[in-house]
Amino acid sequence: MTDKNSLEDCTSSPNCVSSTSDSQKHNIAPISYNGSTEHAYDTLLQVLSNMKVTDIVEKEENYIHAECKSKWLNLTDDLEFLIHERNKIIDVRSASRTGVPDFGANRKRVEQIRQKFIQKV
Repeated sequence: MTDKNSLEDCTSSPNCVSSTSDSQKHNIAPISYNGSTEHAYDTLLQVLSNMKVTDIVEKEENYIHAECKSKWLNLTDDLEFLIHERNKIIDVRSASRTGVPDFGANRKRVEQIRQKFIQKV
C-alpha cells in the first residue's frame, strides 16, 4: 500500500463536499477519532461495507476510495477518505461525477457516515 497525501479539490460545481475545501459551500467538517489509526481505518471500512450501493474500489494505508451508485438514475459518486494519524482526523471528499445539482446528497451521505462511525468507535 502506498501513502496518499491529499484529496482532490472540489470544482466550482455544487455537487461536491470536502473537509479540505476553503469554499464555504463545499466545506464539511473532517471526521475525528480517538484511539488507534488502525481501529479508525477498520471501523470506517466496516461502515462503508455495510452501506447499500457502495463499493470500496481502493484501499491504501491511509486512504479509502469508494463508489456510491444513486438509486434513481444509477449515477456514480466518488467518496474518498484520507486518515491523518498525527491529528486524529479523517479528511473526506464526496463528489458526483455527473449532474450539477446533487440536492445535498453528498453532504447528507458524509453526515450519515460520520454518525455511523461515531456509533461504532
